[in-house]
Amino acid sequence: MPIPVRLTVNGALREHTIDPRMLLVHYLRDVCNLTGTHVGCETGICGACTVLANGKAVKSCTMFAVQADGADLRTIEGLASNGHLHAVQQGFWECHGLQCGYCTPGMIMAAVGLLAATARPTRDEIAAGLRGNLCRCTGYSHIIDAVNHAATGAAASGR
Repeated sequence: MPIPVRLTVNGALREHTIDPRMLLVHYLRDVCNLTGTHVGCETGICGACTVLANGKAVKSCTMFAVQADGADLRTIEGLASNGHLHAVQQGFWECHGLQCGYCTPGMIMAAVGLLAATARPTRDEIAAGLRGNLCRCTGYSHIIDAVNHAATGAAASGR
């Protein structure tokens, strides 16, 4: 039996009636047409589906959409503002933090969640904070550089 859900996604109120078994990742991609959130392993191991729920990084493939009812969600599509990249997106650009790009949205969202909790993390704290996100291309060094760049730049600009 379908269930109504009401969520705020990237600042916009979304109300739908959905199957209670629908995963949040499929709700975002198939109902909201926000395809930046990627489907990877569907077990929570890879982190490609990471989004922010009430400011905390969550794996959207391990959560039913109905569990997010009433939540404030942010996806990769909701990070840039007025044509300006978010500090973490800019860090990935400046520090070459991506190659194929498949893991990038989830990695960026996990980094945004990390920086919200720890404004000036060390390289070791960044590595630990991103441990739940897998990248098969970069070797992580440039990703850590990108998050560090965002942390130091955001702190300098007062964000």
